[in-house]
Amino acid sequence: MSELFNRINDRVAKDMGTVADFVAIFCKEKHDGAKEPFPIKDERLREVLEKKDLVLCPECSKLLQHAVVKLLLCPQDPKPMCKKCTIHCYAPWYRERIREVMKFSGMYLIKHGRLDMMMHYVL
Repeated sequence: MSELFNRINDRVAKDMGTVADFVAIFCKEKHDGAKEPFPIKDERLREVLEKKDLVLCPECSKLLQHAVVKLLLCPQDPKPMCKKCTIHCYAPWYRERIREVMKFSGMYLIKHGRLDMMMHYVL
């Protein structure tokens, strides 16, 4: 598993940060109940995600773990945005869930004036 983390480059790190932000917003706004800090065991992953406030419910934590693994395993070079990819490596449930998270969090950021974070879609 640690060899996966050797695949972190600037683009993957940016995508991981964006997904982490969006999952954190979704979880904060939609889920009440028990939440725990997102477990980060690898030092390279910690460098990417350490500044994020990742206190997530178990479901969102599992979704973010899946997203991180899929970003690291992406066979495309250069990696396209997942919504534009022809492979769709996410399992159907995760794909549906991440779409819901991205849609909700994107609208949340627009409504709260955080257009700086929305630049991910433009670039």
